[in-house]
Amino acid sequence: TCVNDGCMPTKTLVASARAAHIARRAGDYGVVIDGAIGVDMKAGWESPGASYPPGFSQKVLASDIDEVAKRGSRTRLLKIEPGAYSTAPFVHDHWEEVFLVRGDLVVGNDAKGKGGKSSQAFTYACRPPGVHHGPFTSKGGCLLYEIHYYETSGKPRK
Repeated sequence: TCVNDGCMPTKTLVASARAAHIARRAGDYGVVIDGAIGVDMKAGWESPGASYPPGFSQKVLASDIDEVAKRGSRTRLLKIEPGAYSTAPFVHDHWEEVFLVRGDLVVGNDAKGKGGKSSQAFTYACRPPGVHHGPFTSKGGCLLYEIHYYETSGKPRK
């Protein structure tokens, strides 16, 4: 972590908080906004990709991630519908921080969505690149806040 500027997830959270603060004070700058400032939780959901089963959807909040050049970051909400499950572990080459906002998340279920270890909202996990995690399911559905990012310290990767 950089003492002066903070790590990438901290920068993302600070930038999001600053944007919301500025939007709320828009009137102080002569800008008129009719309505509340917020995130529409019903619009903008999409499939996270072919490696995800039905019942998993994402809402990308911010992204400049380039998985080919291995740089940038992505902040998203990931929703798992009640009873939806994946059947294989996930692995990727970037860091991932995950916060369980609401609901239950089961990690390590079998190919039929059974078994595994259950966690409840407000659980946090940080996964370095190359760590296998999952499969996942949720009995009652869940919402995850995820931050994905590539190494930003300037140090060479091992």
